[in-house]
Amino acid sequence: MKKVTLTALFSLVLWVVSLNAQISMGALSMPGPESKKSPVDKLRFIAQYEMAYVQDTSKPDEITEETMILKVGERVSQFYSYTKFVSDSLFRIQMARSDGMMVRREGPGGGGGGGGSANQGQINYQIFKNYPAGKVTTLERIGPSQFRCEEANACPEWQVLPDTATMLDYLCYKATTHFKGRDYTAWFTPDIPRGEGPWKLCGLPGLILYAEDSRKEFVFECTGLLNARPDEMIEYGADTYEPVSREALSRAYARFASDPIGYVTSNSPNRVVFKGPDGADIRPTNLPYNPIELAE
Repeated sequence: MKKVTLTALFSLVLWVVSLNAQISMGALSMPGPESKKSPVDKLRFIAQYEMAYVQDTSKPDEITEETMILKVGERVSQFYSYTKFVSDSLFRIQMARSDGMMVRREGPGGGGGGGGSANQGQINYQIFKNYPAGKVTTLERIGPSQFRCEEANACPEWQVLPDTATMLDYLCYKATTHFKGRDYTAWFTPDIPRGEGPWKLCGLPGLILYAEDSRKEFVFECTGLLNARPDEMIEYGADTYEPVSREALSRAYARFASDPIGYVTSNSPNRVVFKGPDGADIRPTNLPYNPIELAE
């Protein structure tokens, strides 16, 4: 399989990533400086989802899979990639042991063979619903940048249908909606009476256990539920994140996808070099970019 090698120097960090020919945006972001976190809500339960998504719409059969976590509190929820959380934690441990110089390698392929990494994860964002109150906050990493985007916490307007199904031994009902540029079908259970769900989906009279858009480019399937310990909290910290609008964040996504080397060099003092299979320098452009939020 053809491979491309990325070599990056990030403040005395040598980052070497072995990727297949499809270089993804998520794989080219590194853990930035950690923010100081503080508890913002009491955790009630945790839902685990397997997220399957298409990164390159010209190759709809190539699916990337990632394990996601939804933490649901009394007022606040947090949604993030468990896969990315683990890889970032290991990266920081290795950094501490290597005096700031290390090599990071990422194997080709992801779940389903779709250009992701089974080890490193692709989803860099965290989503906090109703934090601050009435807002949905997205914490996102794009290349060397860390952004914080606060928007109104608007839930979709759902049409609940009479169809039923059983998922994780819970009786579920079907609902449909149009939300942020896509048509979604979801299955929710009133037996868990929290109007929560994966990503920014919310507002049904029960937890969403399954959701997919009409193109099946983004699919979320709940695979497990766990009650929280009495002392567990949802924590939030964003002092190292730059505040931006949704429009500015969308422009940053597009700019990074069109020219990742140019984006990194214009937003940090670091140097990035891509090497092809023959060792020659290359400059990849126009990375596959399939945002979950589409312009209306």
